[in-house]
Amino acid sequence: MAIRVVRLGSPRVPGEGLRLGTVRRPPRGVPKAEHAARDFYDLWLPDLAPSEELLKQALGARDERAWKAFVRRYRAEMKQPAAARLLDLLAAFSRCADFAVGCYCAEASRCHRSILRELLAARGAALA
Repeated sequence: MAIRVVRLGSPRVPGEGLRLGTVRRPPRGVPKAEHAARDFYDLWLPDLAPSEELLKQALGARDERAWKAFVRRYRAEMKQPAAARLLDLLAAFSRCADFAVGCYCAEASRCHRSILRELLAARGAALA
């Protein structure tokens, strides 16, 4: 059992399980009824996405200094009680179920999903 960290919209792998979209907004131009069929997500979980303000900062991070500032602020958001409880829940579920979390970004190293992976690992999540 494990969590996969994926790019939303990418083809699913066998055994991936439920896909959770940890994004601020649903995919543009895709009807809600088609989110799962088009490999975006089965369930939307925006509470683990960066806030609207922080999302703008991440998209504008052109150098390492700006990216590190985003990372610090995103980690602080994930320390808030509601987000921390969700992270704990996902880490616990990872020990008994296969599922995936993800975002749309093409480059994982410049995406909040890379930090999300670290936060889940720190909570003892089983990661694929």
